[in-house]
Amino acid sequence: MSARIYGKEFGFHTRAVHTGNDVDIDTKAIKRPITMANSYELPYDPTDINWSGAGQNLYTRNGGVNQQYLQEKISSFENAEDTVVLASGVGALSGLFFSLLKSGDHVIFSSVTYIAVYRLLNELLNNKYKIETSIVDTSDLEAVKAAVKPNTRLIHIETPGNPTLSISDIKAIAEIAHKNNALLSVDNTLASPYNQRPLELGADFSVESLTKYINGHGDAMGGSISGKKEYLDIIRKEAQINLGATISPFNAWLIMRGAATFPLRMKQHNENALKIAQFLENHPSVSFVSYPGLESHRGHKTAVLQMSPGFGGLLSFALKADHDAHNKFVSNLRVITSAVSLGHDTSLIAYLGKNDERQYLYPEEFHNGFFRFSAGIEDAEDIIEDIEQAIKKT
Repeated sequence: MSARIYGKEFGFHTRAVHTGNDVDIDTKAIKRPITMANSYELPYDPTDINWSGAGQNLYTRNGGVNQQYLQEKISSFENAEDTVVLASGVGALSGLFFSLLKSGDHVIFSSVTYIAVYRLLNELLNNKYKIETSIVDTSDLEAVKAAVKPNTRLIHIETPGNPTLSISDIKAIAEIAHKNNALLSVDNTLASPYNQRPLELGADFSVESLTKYINGHGDAMGGSISGKKEYLDIIRKEAQINLGATISPFNAWLIMRGAATFPLRMKQHNENALKIAQFLENHPSVSFVSYPGLESHRGHKTAVLQMSPGFGGLLSFALKADHDAHNKFVSNLRVITSAVSLGHDTSLIAYLGKNDERQYLYPEEFHNGFFRFSAGIEDAEDIIEDIEQAIKKT
């Protein structure tokens, strides 16, 4: 077994199992162990060491061995030149923005994004550091073009978008960004690199919340940024070493363990979500369902072009019912768990009411509240039956 199993000459499933793993030199164990040390032995003469450098075993904030193994695996998934793994998905996003942006820069970002991106770009970086930002419906290419300014440094999109499942054309937006000397980052968490690889479509960065599908077990947090080494070296120095957003060795090991079965789980997530979305679309008690795998989805044609073999495990829907009835529906569920997050082995549901401050950015059908539903890896028939019985009791 060898950590050199990396490139495209090996299949995705093979790389999921082998990349980043090897026989442990000391014990001959066929799985690399957790190295919980926060410090490593110095060389005979340490006076020339760059104490804020990376690339050598020095101090875990500078990079630990379990983190390094995981970075190899994520680079393989993303078909990336380099990857930095940090403590969380938000740590990865904030690290990317902090490292690449400065006062006076302009950022275009998707109107449908994870709440932390909305906070970081619409409020924190804007108010604290005078970074100019524009919220744009990035599913509309003309709107993206119109938003570009001479000082646009970065376009950041999320596709599918959380929580409405909007779809943005990665290849077309990459062309817009590069034509205007800007960079494109893509939050790829909802698709995962199993279904979509933004770097292959022209993006400069692919960001993942490893907490979700790649870990897959709901027991560890992590985030990754993949792209060219020239940029990743900056992010590694500024976001990891100097800001300290370092992943713990234990979490890196847990995510490494989960990643071995990542493609198998994604196949089930994809299949379950599509079956559930099709069921909901034809149910008389459902007011709408949003899932890019449905032909009725407004971004379906673009999703087909850039997502394969599936469309992820997340969907949104609502009932033809009032606020209390939506909560009652959740209380009647037996298989599905009411909780935040996505990409777990178990199906998760969260009711998002009409008081969301970003509601005005969503399509009209979302304005009265809706469910964000993450299909787990249970039997699809059991999930559908659970939804059906809960609707009948509501």
